[in-house]
Amino acid sequence: MSASPSSSARSVIITRLRAAGCVFAEDEARMLLSAARTSAELDAMVDRRAAGLPLEQVLGWAEFCGLRIAVEPGVFVPRRRTEFLVRQAVALAQAPVVVVDMCCGSGAVGAALAAVRPRVEVYAVDIDPAAVRCARRNLAACGGHAYAGDLYEPLPEALRGRVDVLVANAPYVPTEAISLMPPEARLHEPRVALDGGPDGLDVQRRVIAAAPVWLAPGGHLLIETSESQAPRTAETFARHGLIPRVAGSEELDATVVIGTGPPGSSP
Repeated sequence: MSASPSSSARSVIITRLRAAGCVFAEDEARMLLSAARTSAELDAMVDRRAAGLPLEQVLGWAEFCGLRIAVEPGVFVPRRRTEFLVRQAVALAQAPVVVVDMCCGSGAVGAALAAVRPRVEVYAVDIDPAAVRCARRNLAACGGHAYAGDLYEPLPEALRGRVDVLVANAPYVPTEAISLMPPEARLHEPRVALDGGPDGLDVQRRVIAAAPVWLAPGGHLLIETSESQAPRTAETFARHGLIPRVAGSEELDATVVIGTGPPGSSP
């Protein structure tokens, strides 16, 4: 804000956020105060946050891999654990490569990859039009492309057999477990970005099944999943001709299954 609020006004905001269940009320108050341009805008932002809207959707951005990723209301908020997916992909994208960010949400993974490997060619896909709008904003700086549609369907045909690194943070929450998620996610993020079917692996299976057609020889598919789901995800990789390995991070509570295609010609 142009004028610094009084300490009493700051205290009122912190108290209200705490009453709404915000664990990090002091930090959130500081971020809201910094983002608001007027007192009226600040009041509206505090109202939305106190009503349960995710902080990132209130601010209009999420911090991810050191970047500010644009996030609109109703769009899936990138999680810190997904930074591990980016790290694994960066390690495999050493040269100019073609990258596809499948189930891209806001395009955070593709944008973060391009920030570290500026010579990558990024394509992103999501079924949610609002997410694709965000992805186009977030990928504009690297010249990336974002498409609305169901998995591979909207991708240019010219990419078949040319994708070096395919990353997917596909929904992997089992349907019955969605009711156990925090209200911020359950009520304010699209169900299509969360619901992975009865065992959480329905969308993953579809991503894996079609991946060999799109991967370049020796290309890699990386999928974020949970530690308990990883063995079944890896088995699915193997059934479709990809050599799987599982990587994990205790620090981020993150698990990624990586599948590498054969070095010969693509299917």
